Amino acid sequence: MMKKNSKIYILIVIGIVSAIGPFVTDFYLPALPELMTFFKTSSSMTQLSLTFSMIGLALGQIFIGPLSDKYGRKIPLLISMILFTVSTIFCLISWDIESFIISRFIQGFTGAGGIVISRSIATDLYSGRELAKFFSMLSCVQGLAPICAPVMGGILLKVTDWRGIFLVLMIIGVLMSMTLTKFKDSLAKEKRLNDNIAAKFLYYKPILKNEAFMYYVLIQAFSMGVMFAYIASSPFIYQKIFHLSPVSYSLCFGLNAFAIMIGNLSITKFSGTEEGLLTGIKGFIIMSIVTVTVLCITNSIIAIELAFFLLLFFLGIILPTSTTLALELEKQNSGNASAVIGFLTFVSGGIISPLTGLGNILYSTSLIIILCTISIVFCTKRVTGSIADVKK
Repeated sequence: MMKKNSKIYILIVIGIVSAIGPFVTDFYLPALPELMTFFKTSSSMTQLSLTFSMIGLALGQIFIGPLSDKYGRKIPLLISMILFTVSTIFCLISWDIESFIISRFIQGFTGAGGIVISRSIATDLYSGRELAKFFSMLSCVQGLAPICAPVMGGILLKVTDWRGIFLVLMIIGVLMSMTLTKFKDSLAKEKRLNDNIAAKFLYYKPILKNEAFMYYVLIQAFSMGVMFAYIASSPFIYQKIFHLSPVSYSLCFGLNAFAIMIGNLSITKFSGTEEGLLTGIKGFIIMSIVTVTVLCITNSIIAIELAFFLLLFFLGIILPTSTTLALELEKQNSGNASAVIGFLTFVSGGIISPLTGLGNILYSTSLIIILCTISIVFCTKRVTGSIADVKK
């Protein structure tokens, strides 16, 4: 009989490693101007360090997911965390912007292990309603990380420089590597795949052909697209257009992060995961229309903040429920399935984030919200027949 860690250990440790990927992407955002000056380079070159980090996060999940199905969860997760720590050290000692960009790619690639394997661990240990409940708590951490990270980075920059941010990331990597040595593998040896690792990548083909799985994944990807659009545009909307102070903006940022957390936790109130997803999507559609309206025609920052708060609340319901329904369909290939989810999520973020800066940011952000919402509706109808078919 396999030894198991306590539920508290799983929730805390796996929650933290699952958040490292998105956290490392955004934690250093306030330091971008300082990095541009330090490396004596352009803003576009500095932004490439963010782009390559997200590419690393996307690709890392595709490769690390299958490894965890072949060799178990512990060893790939521990190795990825150790390499994440080493890559963070290389970020600290980078001598030019090119070496820094390469180090950021490796940092994203290795940090992806926590994202993809954390989902697989949850699928190993739980199922049904219990799995949905765990994903709701895991999504709290994963959803809060990319939103809170820039605020925390800005606060840290008041007492240190950009190196201080990466020093903190290095310390987190060391501590998590040490903590993971106590992790009891959640995938029994008899359940691991016996094929060689090259053959394991062939398992992506049936997953990608599973229409229901892919539509659930796309629902999540387009939902995350809205969140990444919010992350990219909100500093300019709140501070440049409505002239909020950095402190006031941070408060709004934190409040909206709290909205996601409330949405994540509220899914336990629904009788089933599908009901939770469809309710979240209905509310998301309504609030998308409201948010776009207030962005385009109102001068009230209070109305905009309230609209974003409610929009992100319903987003918080969609993320864990769509993940649960997707992975329940591919339980036997949870490593690969989790990798597909993570890959498409970060690809959508990498594509959508810079689009908010095209033209008037209020209009471009509104257009992205509308297009993503229309895509969510299409995917929902394909996978459920109708968004009105909520199970009672």
